[in-house]
Amino acid sequence: MTDVTTSYDTEYEAGFGDYFALLKPRVMSLVVFTALVGLLVAPVGVHPLVGFASILFIAVGGGASGALNMWWDADIDAVMRRTAKRPVPSGRVTAGDALGLGLALSGFSVIMLGLAANWAAAALLAFTIFFYAVVYSMWLKRTTPQNIVIGGAAGAFPPMIGWVVATGSISLEAVLMFAVIFMWTPPHFWALALFMRSDYDDAGVPMLTVTHGRRTTRRHILVYTALLAPVAVGLGFTSIGGPVYLIGAILMNAWFLKGAVAIARRDETQAEADKYAVEKGFFKFSLLYLFLHFGALLVDATLRGLGVI
Repeated sequence: MTDVTTSYDTEYEAGFGDYFALLKPRVMSLVVFTALVGLLVAPVGVHPLVGFASILFIAVGGGASGALNMWWDADIDAVMRRTAKRPVPSGRVTAGDALGLGLALSGFSVIMLGLAANWAAAALLAFTIFFYAVVYSMWLKRTTPQNIVIGGAAGAFPPMIGWVVATGSISLEAVLMFAVIFMWTPPHFWALALFMRSDYDDAGVPMLTVTHGRRTTRRHILVYTALLAPVAVGLGFTSIGGPVYLIGAILMNAWFLKGAVAIARRDETQAEADKYAVEKGFFKFSLLYLFLHFGALLVDATLRGLGVI
């Protein structure tokens, strides 16, 4: 971690909203939703109280990861327009408080998930926090353009954790839910990096756009989107798939692939002329992509429970 000099207002006292922002609530919403789907589509039922407690502690663990990331990345966040207003670089919360909160919530969430559900799920949650805070934030992010490829695993674990809460084990379905998020992460973030490259340049983060240029990044987006499509559609042929998911996955991945092809065909002159409209559109759709896929799994599970399919 490099030193960051931040000017703290001695008269400002951090409030609940400042500490809550450390937990990256928007990212946490995806963690909660995918973990919930992983739990609900599992073949083993879970008592509602156990299920609620488990999702709560998974959410807390996800928030702990966010706080640890903000503590470590304070120097990077301070020079990036997209992150400069976060609690630590803006001076609303001290780096020490962010670290303390992250460590406390990490221990609390893992222990409580083990007590509420099972220790296999708790161990997977602990590994997820470690992977995001240490493997991704402290190592990959600052050293390799593969940062977001390998690091994407951190965000892919929640549905697997939800599945393990219910079943106590990992199966093909859990692996494929993990794989969908894992393969989705690179094109999602690389699309953002195409029109936010200056941020990564300024912060010295070796994002693919910085190390290999936008032309290479565009090709990589297409390749990873093409690899993602069969994985996402293939999930529909497992025990948790169904007609809603399968039809939705085919349509969404066809649209996603169409967008990736359009990005790959563009050059910087075209992109700058329309202020990266295509890239921004692809990124916005990618935000919906996972929610729609996992929402479709939930719809099929509900229909299956009602005996409709």
